[in-house]
Amino acid sequence: MAEDQARESRGYRGRLAPSPTGLLHLGHAQTFWVAAQRAAQFSGSLILRNEDLDPQRCRLEFVDAMMEDLRWLGISWQEGPDCGGPAGPYTQSERRTFYLAAWRRLRDVGAIYPCTCSRKDVSLAAGAPNDGDDEPLYSGKCRPQKSKTEAAQLRDRGTAEAAVSTQVDEPAGFNWRFRVSDSEEICFIDRHLGPQRIVAGKDFGDFIVWRRDDVPAYQLAVVADDAAMGITEVVRGADLLKSTARQILLYRALGLAIPDFYHCDLVRDDAGVRLAKRHDALSLRKLREAGWTPEQVRSAVPPGGQ
Repeated sequence: MAEDQARESRGYRGRLAPSPTGLLHLGHAQTFWVAAQRAAQFSGSLILRNEDLDPQRCRLEFVDAMMEDLRWLGISWQEGPDCGGPAGPYTQSERRTFYLAAWRRLRDVGAIYPCTCSRKDVSLAAGAPNDGDDEPLYSGKCRPQKSKTEAAQLRDRGTAEAAVSTQVDEPAGFNWRFRVSDSEEICFIDRHLGPQRIVAGKDFGDFIVWRRDDVPAYQLAVVADDAAMGITEVVRGADLLKSTARQILLYRALGLAIPDFYHCDLVRDDAGVRLAKRHDALSLRKLREAGWTPEQVRSAVPPGGQ
């Protein structure tokens, strides 16, 4: 009860953050409906953000489709690409200055380093990862020998070695990785799943915040956007728990307030596989064409879902 009152006193701000790489499916419906209900429960605001960072996979027609499908489902938002608001723009491809500012801050505090490893390691870094396609544990091949603290001390003394890492003013040309502290435990209380404990260096390694093709990675963009938009609670699927641990480290390094997290149970197909956009038969568009009502879609969430 005290936590609920605290949320209401500071003004609840939730968000919907679909990526226009395909049609929304039944799993998205669960998560986005929970997000809408949470915002309504706390008399808060709901923000729609178009996460269109990946130029190779995002398509304009999916932007229109996702907004139409969300409205059909019965979800409305107070800020977004279609209606504007004080924290815009609400399309990630228009927010590069926010990401560059965050990248420069991480560079200045010695939290990131340039990496020249193969593009296979970074092929998924622009989109939200999950248990099936998460960023592989990094080998450490390009990892600097000095710790972040030692690097910061060198920079403060103005040494030539520090200047090498700080003179780069644009991230393009390298894969920039956030250096984690091996064996550090990232602990947080999930508002749905309870206490969580994820270990850096074991559950995930040094992760990418900017790709060499000059695209900011999902982890950095989401943190920069949620902070700038004043998001107080992030509602998303349970397959992103490790992403939450990464983002908590970024919030700390950037000196930003960390929001609450609510990870929803996943919707799976008959074989127990997490739904993905390739499950076209369970897309909201196909279900609508088959005669489903919004109420039927919402009630199709399996036991244990919200």
